[in-house]
Amino acid sequence: MSTLLDRFLRYVRIDTKADEKSSTYPSSPGQLVLGRMLRDELLAIGLADAVQDEHGLVFATVPGNVPGAPTIAFNAHVDTNPENSGKDVDPQVIRNYAGGDLVLPKDRSKVIRVADNPELAGLVGKTIITTDGTTLLGADDKAGLAVIMEAARTLVENPDLPHGPVRVVFTCDEEIGFGVKHLEPAQVGAVVAYTLDGAGSAEIEDETFSADAAVVTVTGVNIHPSIGKGRMVNAVRLAAMFVDRLPQRTLSPETTDGRQGFIHPLGVEGGVGETRVNFLLRSFDTPELAVQAELLREVGRQVEREFPGARVKVETRKQYRNMKDGISKDPRAVEYAAEAVRRAGMEPRFKVIRGGTDGAQLTEKGLPTPNLSTGEHNPHSPLEWTCLEEMEAAVRVVVELCRVWAGK
Repeated sequence: MSTLLDRFLRYVRIDTKADEKSSTYPSSPGQLVLGRMLRDELLAIGLADAVQDEHGLVFATVPGNVPGAPTIAFNAHVDTNPENSGKDVDPQVIRNYAGGDLVLPKDRSKVIRVADNPELAGLVGKTIITTDGTTLLGADDKAGLAVIMEAARTLVENPDLPHGPVRVVFTCDEEIGFGVKHLEPAQVGAVVAYTLDGAGSAEIEDETFSADAAVVTVTGVNIHPSIGKGRMVNAVRLAAMFVDRLPQRTLSPETTDGRQGFIHPLGVEGGVGETRVNFLLRSFDTPELAVQAELLREVGRQVEREFPGARVKVETRKQYRNMKDGISKDPRAVEYAAEAVRRAGMEPRFKVIRGGTDGAQLTEKGLPTPNLSTGEHNPHSPLEWTCLEEMEAAVRVVVELCRVWAGK
């Protein structure tokens, strides 16, 4: 586990925060830096075809040792979420965790509480890794990177482990929806793929939200406030009114769980003349996205009726779709994953993802790609943490999955 920990700590210290406003791909230079590091490490463990392409994507192949065995692939993404800092990450390694709440040292108002993280109770004596309270940790998805790298090293150094060809694929800008913008199944060259981008241990996820993005643009009338009476139409106020009129006890991340969808306002920009509100639309039932968009349009029409000088425009953009239908076309993807988890000494737990992965878009493109655990907890937050033993368990699952596919 020492090499696994060293890899993870090395990766999280590189700032790979995605940038939604960037016009480049990848959206931040740190993603290229980490990609080059990963390519060089793949070459160093003996994967001679390791390459970083012009888009920053990293590819490599572990040659198979079982004639005729199918090629499978493993994917993780190098970027971290844009909503919190990924700069100067200072990971805290807590060995032999004694239990109880974890106060983060550089912002003691940040506390990882057992009450909010009940899974900690089962990890007493394990190695927990947190942030210092001022940044993300980046376990989403640098835990996945470390797991795949360590599994590749294990296969190379243990030629007695039977496996077919194994493709390694590292993507960029997953957090802003562009992880597979420059990736097609033919480049992967596998019958199935697996994203290593999940929580805890032993979880297998074969269903995601379907997702759209929406932008609501409120156009008002700007004029000097000294002469604004009866003439000004303040787009900022109307945008606030628009958000306030959306359901407050349903259809929000704060009030939903399980298979319930939501409409999530996640950013506001603009001024008196024009204000834009960015939304996420999420549902496990794809047709429900159109219903959510129509709700936004109806609220917009209400605002226009009450304030004739205002205009409200709602635009939606497809992001990804529930991957369940695509994965069901090859049930082996999930069946073999469950067998691998059992071989690794655990009982598989089947979950749905209240979010998306690169696997959702790869599945839509024709490559079935379920998601597997990597020990992520509290992603997208300074309270993010991971467990080294859960990451190690994920390495065992990946190795066993290669053996299962070779044996079939």
